[in-house]
Amino acid sequence: MIRLDHRDPIPEELRGAIIALGNFDGFHRGHQAVVGEALAWARSEQRPGIVATFDPHPMRHFQPNAEPFRLTTLDQRQELFAAAGAQAMLVFHFDHAMASQSAGDWADNMISRHLGAAGIVTGEDFTFGKARGGNPDLLRARGIEARTVGAVHDAEGPISSSRIRIALKAGDCATATRLLTRPFAIRGKVQHGDKLGRTIGFPTANLDLGGYLRPHYGIYAVTGHLPGGKVLQGAANLGIRPTFDPPKELLEPFFFDFSGDLYGQEIEVAFHHFLRGEAKFDSLDELTAQMQRDCDEARKLLSAATT
Repeated sequence: MIRLDHRDPIPEELRGAIIALGNFDGFHRGHQAVVGEALAWARSEQRPGIVATFDPHPMRHFQPNAEPFRLTTLDQRQELFAAAGAQAMLVFHFDHAMASQSAGDWADNMISRHLGAAGIVTGEDFTFGKARGGNPDLLRARGIEARTVGAVHDAEGPISSSRIRIALKAGDCATATRLLTRPFAIRGKVQHGDKLGRTIGFPTANLDLGGYLRPHYGIYAVTGHLPGGKVLQGAANLGIRPTFDPPKELLEPFFFDFSGDLYGQEIEVAFHHFLRGEAKFDSLDELTAQMQRDCDEARKLLSAATT
């Protein structure tokens, strides 16, 4: 799949595309419906299908000190869009210039002239331009064919990224997985740590949490997706490791029956079950005993999901 930057010329063969436009952070069931409509429209007219997203997220521009909230990275979104059938991902780099542009100018200059879009698909509540002055009706008024897709609902109401964030902060992996249609996953490069885990028989792969939302601190049953496609089961601590000083926020998965070197490699850790909250232990022996119980529970839960 091609990754396009809105600041660069659009390849001629991708002009006249149908574009799904939104943030699409998480690419949950509601986002999938918007993208699905755009790609079906593109296929019906034999046009390119493009998914457009914003990075950084507009909220990061307007609230630079907001706590981390991302559900996906650009790389993860690109893979998800490709799996949905898009030919390209278009990245709008959201900055002061974009935030200051009127909705009408953005529609005329970016959507019509620069992208040459034949059609736009958004969610019903999508807005754009300075002071959120634009919506699908404004696009239509500028001669751009625009379609909207209503929110996807379940028994609790509209599916949204906010609901997924609330679930993850509560340690509710099952709800997050259902709304996303896959487990929430953190991707990053394995970094060197203090190597305390290996001294007690539980060597971990340490990952920085970056801009991701912080799920509820605690112990999780996880799977690790390694370069080359290998998938490992494991248990992971996410948090500040209160037993050790100084506190350091990390994601630390321990993978069962694995002894390879992962330093410097990019891996993805998917969260399947929340086991317990973080706790401070009085001794390494007490910690080690609890970690063994956690691993036994994680093995049982993950094995049950594959049988």
